[in-house]
Amino acid sequence: MFNEDLWKKAEAAIDAAAPEAFAVSDWLGAHPEVGGEEFEAVKKHTGFLRAYGFDVTTPAFGIETAYHAKLGTGGRRVGLLAEYDALAGLGHGCGHNAHGAMTLLAAAGLRAVLGEVFGTVEVFGTPAEETYGGKVVMADRGAFDGLDFAMMIHCSGGTSGVPYRALACRGYEFTFEGKSAHAASAPWKGVNALNAVRILFDSLDMWRQHLRPEVRIMGIVTEGGDAPNIVPERATARFHLRAPEQDMEEDLIAKALDCARGAALCTGTKVSWKLFEEPFDCMNVNPAAERMVQAVFDSFGEPTVAAFPPSGSTDVGNVSWKCPALQPKLDITGGRTVAGHSHDFLAACTSPSVHPRILLGAKIIAKSALTVLTDDETAAAIRADFDAHRA
Repeated sequence: MFNEDLWKKAEAAIDAAAPEAFAVSDWLGAHPEVGGEEFEAVKKHTGFLRAYGFDVTTPAFGIETAYHAKLGTGGRRVGLLAEYDALAGLGHGCGHNAHGAMTLLAAAGLRAVLGEVFGTVEVFGTPAEETYGGKVVMADRGAFDGLDFAMMIHCSGGTSGVPYRALACRGYEFTFEGKSAHAASAPWKGVNALNAVRILFDSLDMWRQHLRPEVRIMGIVTEGGDAPNIVPERATARFHLRAPEQDMEEDLIAKALDCARGAALCTGTKVSWKLFEEPFDCMNVNPAAERMVQAVFDSFGEPTVAAFPPSGSTDVGNVSWKCPALQPKLDITGGRTVAGHSHDFLAACTSPSVHPRILLGAKIIAKSALTVLTDDETAAAIRADFDAHRA
């Protein structure tokens, strides 16, 4: 059963450590590093955690800018997920500086009670969410296996809510091979690979009108020829294929590959394809965990929406298939609707106004983790839902 006295002790520790966590967030906001280059961010994170007694390993899981911090031995294991990579050209316009600070501050609070709780707290520094998805690689390498619960909070521009749903995403690169020729004097001797890419775009666009509204297809041409007077012998396009469920995603991929084959057949080209980034999975839903975290939000008087429609993709989805995992959203703009990945959201994530929301987010994470560590019934229900939905 949840122990309120322990929570008061953890909460006091969070309040005391808050200025240090705010300083980490502010520093990252002013010194953004993109995925794979977060060396200084890792130093800030791991320095904070070492100061609070965590045993830190970095690099970790074969990733140069990942880390793994651990405190406690035995008992149930909770994982706190920390992000810190920035967007290219926009800096921390997704709020990873603040997300990571929430996680660090939650860890500092839990450290204050671990001597009285039989359990283990692990902090996972997860790089490159905005690019290749560090959590995908870490999940594949067993980082989250055996955890009883994992959690982070994502900043939101306008609304808070617990039942976050993510779209599975596969990034496919299609390459068409044709034959070059002089485009003016002997075009009939060439085979135009760019035409195949154009047909691929057209076929996917025509198919799009028959797809479910939550499915997303978006693409760009990355190679289309060298000069107007040369028939393009090679052309390449990259697409993101996104769907809210794994089965729907597999069907989406199969049909997209058929479109590529058809484009090649129409133009007399040859086509090949490959994944150009790590695959992001949809969220494995855990109703018991969502009920528990919703109760934690309610305990702080934080208003929430019932659900977020599936929209973006996150590598937390991959974590959720390895252990029970959630990524609630927390409003940082006072109810004002602000789009993520925008200059307005960047301003909200990096100004001192985000500090009270970092503090609240840390308390929500810590109280949720402490519930799993101390409440046998809740932990069992979360595990049962994980096993049932994964089967």
